[in-house]
Amino acid sequence: MTQSPLEVWIIIGLLGLGTYLIRVSFLGLVGDRQLTEWLLRHLRYTPVAVMPALVAPLVVWPVANAGQPEPVRMVAAVVAVAVGYFTKNVLLAVVTGFGTLLAGLQFLGVS
Repeated sequence: MTQSPLEVWIIIGLLGLGTYLIRVSFLGLVGDRQLTEWLLRHLRYTPVAVMPALVAPLVVWPVANAGQPEPVRMVAAVVAVAVGYFTKNVLLAVVTGFGTLLAGLQFLGVS
């Protein structure tokens, strides 16, 4: 890294301020108004899009394995998706996937 710690903290602060201003501007403009039905319909899909975007890289290119796919993580992801699909319960899907991952790693003796 070629930046000094002070430069890094300034960049972090400016990025934080920028995202804060973006969010405040949206809430300030729309915060006291009723959102339209089509916008609310599209906003319902945000968590469905964000969760796989956060989890997929950790399943396909796990840092714990130096980026090599691991069958245990793939199985845990498939179990979580199946439980989520059939039960429509996100929390149960996450807990089941996590439990499958832990059980698989314990069974294989991987730490």
